[in-house]
Amino acid sequence: MHTHSVAVVGASGYSGVELTRIVARHPRLSLAALYSDRWADEPAGSRAPLSGPAAAIRYLPQAQAAALSADVAFLATPAEVSLALAPGLHARGVAVVDLSGAFRLHDPAAYPRWYGFDHTAVPLLAQARYGLPELDRAALRGAAFVTNPGCYATAIALALSPLVRSGLASRDGIAVSAMSGVSGAGRKASEDYSFCEVDEDLRAYRIGRHQHVPEIEQTVARFAGGVGPISFTPHLVPIRRGILATCALRAMPGATEPALREALDAAYGREPFVRVMKPDQVAVKDVARTNRCHVGAALDARTGLVIAVSAIDNLVKGAAGQAVQAYNATQGWDETLGLDLLGG
Repeated sequence: MHTHSVAVVGASGYSGVELTRIVARHPRLSLAALYSDRWADEPAGSRAPLSGPAAAIRYLPQAQAAALSADVAFLATPAEVSLALAPGLHARGVAVVDLSGAFRLHDPAAYPRWYGFDHTAVPLLAQARYGLPELDRAALRGAAFVTNPGCYATAIALALSPLVRSGLASRDGIAVSAMSGVSGAGRKASEDYSFCEVDEDLRAYRIGRHQHVPEIEQTVARFAGGVGPISFTPHLVPIRRGILATCALRAMPGATEPALREALDAAYGREPFVRVMKPDQVAVKDVARTNRCHVGAALDARTGLVIAVSAIDNLVKGAAGQAVQAYNATQGWDETLGLDLLGG
């Protein structure tokens, strides 16, 4: 069976470590190179649970990634780094799956406000395929450049899109409150993310200005047939991994709890990684370390609101696992390859 060689750039970040682990056990992928300044020249087996030839691979300085030789490069790098690397790799015929936000937004004019830089690869931006298979699988087939969705956008779009598209919930007046584990901030040392600061605490952050806001609105609008501004409030919670999103939507005529369940079942009933359940049964612990999303919706008849709840692992379905699932889809492979044995 032919395998595709893989390079992971940014391999020492939390998402990079997850990618390394998943790729190493994937039956159609072969780990060829790992790039990390932090762990340069160390064997991968000393940092990740690997065995065999993969364990002997030594991390290379990230500056060498521009010249990497592999069938596909997974970029688990900051947006500015991905923006600098991706065009050259793509031009050399390397398939690219970018886990950063560098290519998620359709409008290049949005990048200075939300990401703090001018977009310098507009032609490639227009070619990027959004890697959320459950909502747009057909567009991924044969794609050579995939932009991986953000973790918050994944959890929220999967919860909202079927409900708005069905007409059971209004496209206007949507408010989302989402909670994320500390690993969502990445592997960095700062006082705000130290144990003493986050333990036994719960806080909202970047209210109205989180970089995933335009991506959330863009994604839901695209797959739900249009949407108004979405109020998004992220929270940091003292757990290592996982996202729980609670979404409030205005109910439309015909919005009953059976109808809401039917809309979600119609969207995800055959999806291997999405499970529809009662919303008060959706829990982070059940999706942690898996590529699954659990989602449910209820009708609050007293207030006239639909409440949709979803949970994912921010490092797997929100990052590395979804990147591999999307690459599987580009090749026409079974999307569960390398992901079906991830245990929660």
